[in-house]
Amino acid sequence: MTDSQDASQAVVLSDGRLWGKEHGLVEPYPVMCHLLDVAATFGVLWDELLEGRVRERFAGQLGLSGRECRAVLSFWAGLHDLGKISPAFQAQVPALFEVVGGQPEYAHVAGARMRHEMATHWSLGSLLEEAGYPNRLGAAQRGGSGAALAHWVGQLLGGHHGLFGRKLTTSEMRTPASYEPGLGAGGWHVQRRCHLEELRRVTGAASVPAGALSADLAVVLTGLVVCADWLASDTAAIESVRGTPGWQGTAAEVDAHFARAVAAAPALVGAARLGRAEFAESSFGGMFPFAPNPLQADLVAQLPGLVQAHGPGVLLVTAPTGDGKTEAALFASSVLGRAAGARGMFVALPTMATADAMYGRVRAFAESALTGQRALTLLHSMAWLNSAYTPPSDDRTAQLSSDTATSVAAGDWVRGNRRGFLAPLSVGTVDQVLAGVLPLRYNTLRLFGLHEKVFVVDEAHAYGPWMHKLLLVLLEWLGAMRAPVVLLSATLTGQAAASLLNAYRRGAGFTEAAQVEPAYPGWVYAGAVTGEVSAPRSTATGRPRTLDVVVRPVAWDVREGEAGGPAPADGRRAAVRAELRQVVEGGGTALVCCTTVAEAQATFRDIRAAFPELAGRPGGVRLLHSRFPARVRQEIAAECERAYGKPEAGAEPSVREASVLVATQVVEQSLDLDFEVVISDLAPLAQLLQRAGRCRRHQRGGAGRPAWAAAEDAPRVVVLDPFLAPEGRMRPRSWGSVYDTSLLLRTSLLLRERAGEGIAVPGGVQELVDAVYAPDFVDDLEAGVGRELRDLDLERLASQAAETSLADMVAIDGPGDVQGHLHLLSRRVEGVDEELLTTRLGADTGRVVCVYAQPDGAWTLDESGEVGLPEGPRPSRRELAEVMARVVPVPGRWLRDGGVEHPPGWRKQPLLRDVGVLVLTPGEEGEGWRCGLGERTIALSEVGVEEL
Repeated sequence: MTDSQDASQAVVLSDGRLWGKEHGLVEPYPVMCHLLDVAATFGVLWDELLEGRVRERFAGQLGLSGRECRAVLSFWAGLHDLGKISPAFQAQVPALFEVVGGQPEYAHVAGARMRHEMATHWSLGSLLEEAGYPNRLGAAQRGGSGAALAHWVGQLLGGHHGLFGRKLTTSEMRTPASYEPGLGAGGWHVQRRCHLEELRRVTGAASVPAGALSADLAVVLTGLVVCADWLASDTAAIESVRGTPGWQGTAAEVDAHFARAVAAAPALVGAARLGRAEFAESSFGGMFPFAPNPLQADLVAQLPGLVQAHGPGVLLVTAPTGDGKTEAALFASSVLGRAAGARGMFVALPTMATADAMYGRVRAFAESALTGQRALTLLHSMAWLNSAYTPPSDDRTAQLSSDTATSVAAGDWVRGNRRGFLAPLSVGTVDQVLAGVLPLRYNTLRLFGLHEKVFVVDEAHAYGPWMHKLLLVLLEWLGAMRAPVVLLSATLTGQAAASLLNAYRRGAGFTEAAQVEPAYPGWVYAGAVTGEVSAPRSTATGRPRTLDVVVRPVAWDVREGEAGGPAPADGRRAAVRAELRQVVEGGGTALVCCTTVAEAQATFRDIRAAFPELAGRPGGVRLLHSRFPARVRQEIAAECERAYGKPEAGAEPSVREASVLVATQVVEQSLDLDFEVVISDLAPLAQLLQRAGRCRRHQRGGAGRPAWAAAEDAPRVVVLDPFLAPEGRMRPRSWGSVYDTSLLLRTSLLLRERAGEGIAVPGGVQELVDAVYAPDFVDDLEAGVGRELRDLDLERLASQAAETSLADMVAIDGPGDVQGHLHLLSRRVEGVDEELLTTRLGADTGRVVCVYAQPDGAWTLDESGEVGLPEGPRPSRRELAEVMARVVPVPGRWLRDGGVEHPPGWRKQPLLRDVGVLVLTPGEEGEGWRCGLGERTIALSEVGVEEL
């Protein structure tokens, strides 16, 4: 006997006592009303968020007309919470459950549990089959899926809380309540069927689709359903459409409520600012106040024709740092966006600092080149501390244009948790996007957030094997969605370039790999319609230059001896001082780039002590690394951009006062800094070229450089190489696993081989990048060196293979492999937890906030004791901001030996849950504040957080 046969036929109206929403409401809200609200809201999202060609794809795969498709999908969207008609859900509010729980038709198993979204999944298979939906494998329609439709719809709607349930058996679908008592049979089943039939009637969804959707459109549909649910669940929205008390569920009441919901939905969607940006400006001159350089000019001349011939697709731009890749990408985004009918764009960067720096540039572009709905979100964990993105509440109105509907400033709704991806425009860290191809809750919402947008990836070369593999999976999904992509890179091997373009092509349906040889500088394009890869376009550069690379063999004495004291002539400290002498005596600026934070702190102290006059001048010696409190780091970065950034337009350049910035790798990417000389520890060639891009980056002319640096086309880059030290090759132990030893040795040997030649930029870059990775690199080496390097290469390749294999194992499948099996989007590998999935492999870091123990026992966020530490579960926004502004990333090993406090109240606050507290106490006189972590002593001072 099926649940249907067992059900009482006495109940014919939707029971208004079955509640769907109650928290924060004047009185409970019937399930039926919420289903109607979501169906109505979905219809508006369908009309306003999706471009006509996408709606046609939906209709074609379902075998329906456009009108039928809209009605059926609105009906499905409304069904998302059908599982709330179950004893497991209704019993969550005992007072309301008492009203129905004692009645015979609502018999239930006490204590049986089942999440309501899973109840939707389990119940819909049989209900939709009763309604005429096929529930067997069938033929796919025009690129869709041949999945059993009734079950597929239930599985999709069961994923509206971020995770899809497993595939059900035929028996489980036929009698679901016998397997899951929390679902409820009898009257519960009758009410679910009644609600389904009424919803189908009022939405006009009588048509039965011929098949299920492809995986990419299933992701889009899931995103639309989630978005409609969130919008319609707003308390104010509910109260605005609520009818008179005493809901009976009659057809007239259902029709009247649906009419109110349909009338209210456009304003609800409009207020959330989820519309479409329009790439209105087509000329480069209309977007930017300067003429295009050779790279940009070639894109202006050639890209529109390629896009017209081959359709929107993927563009790869490779050019040196400082050659205008960002503006090239923004122009290309406009070309691609118009051709694809895109509704916005997402710009992804490797770090929070680079995302913050890019936010202002994208905002300026949106204001000048886009029209329509232009809400712009900044997406990373600390975005809300960015004052340019989140101004103080009393300044909010001043940040908005007079036309709120089209302002670039993001509205409150899209700033909410997980909603930032839904805005038309976004800038964020790449890990925010790559989480979309990991089996995490709401991963489909991140993928949906890229649908019908131009996706721009800056610094595409900056990711290791783990993230590169995830990026390939993401590109495959974007290819299936026909979402345009722009990839930017300063250094990229031909093999890596080919893998990126072919992943996108594979998603678009072209499985045969194409040969790709990127030009440098230049670009290459692959269209999603034809799959054809264009011939690489080689372009000139506006600033050809030859790097004057000086390699200095050094013994590694960074943290030896007294700061500023005597130093061995062959050591690193003496080498740095010698190179800086010309800065101190002749003016100008220098960047000293260190491998670790600890070495940067030691170098900073040594330079200050060695050059006291320089150190005594404001800005004479600066320090920038990741281990400062968040607010302090932001302030230092902003100060550096003012001191070392691009000259103001129209200003007469002059020689800058002597100044030195000591930094770590944080200066490599997207920070627009310019120095007269760059002094760097040995690093892999790609990183050295990135750092070299900060040397004489901008044209300041003869009057803007000191005499010793007058040759702007011959930037001086000094490499401090411990592998060439007198005592023989030796990797400093302090470097740990920051860089692979194999790549360091290859770079060292290559630079020694090319000594005295200089590096032509851009002409010689691609050849060098390919050479340092070449398998035959070892063939001409002396036998002993060759053996050593072969062993190191094997270790590197094995490590890379392990990372790639793990990424391949834990990432979701590509769209072609998922098809109708939606549970594959949420399937996790046993033993792989969310913590691993949400971090970069090998990134052993934690987050702490340093607090000061006052004499009265209080913990405060400031040394003077005026700002208390909030410890309760509900800190105010201001209190959260005070804490997060002081968060510092630290090595995970520091936190494993004890000594870290975790206020109990923080466990329920998502932002604070993973933040530890280091309680500092005063040291001896002049020693500052410090704390013990196991055998370690940690201090906070002017150089940031350090291990003593």
